Amino acid sequence: MRPVSQRFLSTVRGSHKMIARVRAVDPGQNGVSPVGTELALVAGDVKLDSTAAVRGTTSLTVLGDFPATPSGLLTPYGREVYVERGIDYGDGTREFVGQGYFRLTEVDQADAPRGEIRLSGADRMSAVVEADVLAPFQFGTGASVGAVFDLLVGEVLPGVLIDYDFPAATTFFNAPHVVEKSRFDFLQDICDSLGKVMYFDYRGRLQVRTAPDPAEPVFLVNHGERGVLTSLSRRLSRTGVYNAVVATGEQAGEMPPVRGVAVDENPFSPTYWNGPFGKVPRFYSSSFLTTTEQCTSAAKAMLERASGLPYNVDFSMVPNPALEPLDPVQVTHADTDNAELHVLETLTIPLTAGGAMTATTREKLIGAPA
Repeated sequence: MRPVSQRFLSTVRGSHKMIARVRAVDPGQNGVSPVGTELALVAGDVKLDSTAAVRGTTSLTVLGDFPATPSGLLTPYGREVYVERGIDYGDGTREFVGQGYFRLTEVDQADAPRGEIRLSGADRMSAVVEADVLAPFQFGTGASVGAVFDLLVGEVLPGVLIDYDFPAATTFFNAPHVVEKSRFDFLQDICDSLGKVMYFDYRGRLQVRTAPDPAEPVFLVNHGERGVLTSLSRRLSRTGVYNAVVATGEQAGEMPPVRGVAVDENPFSPTYWNGPFGKVPRFYSSSFLTTTEQCTSAAKAMLERASGLPYNVDFSMVPNPALEPLDPVQVTHADTDNAELHVLETLTIPLTAGGAMTATTREKLIGAPA
């Protein structure tokens, strides 16, 4: 969850005045206070999806002039918008929560020449996805993960800031690796092999880190007094659910391939490997896996993000723009006061008053039931 004050978390549970702000900014800025031109926002939202290559997208309707030249304020040729939603406390103080930097991808005016302007944008990962390498090239044995990210991302986004939760500068390749075409796929393969997730955060910084611990919820989505839940639907499906991961890799020379296996060994889990759910493994192979320990670690990380109940909840709630995909939350509804533990997969954050925030989740079962 993005950092906000305790006052903010308390205020979103009651009546309050929401505010939103969108600024057109030159590319390459970072942080929550970029220099730019504030736009007259009419409507819009931000969509965040932990399962997508590009985690964040935005759709905005603004008032202004349609760009007349390639260097105009709203041209989709490198210009970005910085989006925020927050609270006006009514005592002269306001608290904004950054939703991120979005590269403009499309500008549309249905009622020219003076009608509203519709803007579409995608977060900075879209630049990495688009920028396939012009020719294959190789990183040699001993290249560090940090240096590889600096080069492949920095070529596309000069001056990019990257945060790791592991010593990337001293995590080295054990064998040569070739970038064939997609720099994004190459970097994603590194992250998968290390058990990490990769995304651009609300400050415009690339994050390469372990997903949040699903056993530590950051927010209560509840009904009733001081509750934020407005509607809820739920479904059970085994589609896309697996209860084991087999990760395989390579060793240098003539040594046989290495492998690691992780299975859902929780007998209280509906996806228990030896239970009635059945045996549904996923297979993952990467040249970045060169030891049994690496294979096992990658398998466990993938299983952690997917195992548990094949039970999904979609809900609408009073918006809390500090929440992010992969955040664990507790959910209660009218049928029960027992909190279910869910991990957020997608979020839609409205930028106008009166709109509900919508989310999709997967429930995570931790240990034995009470």
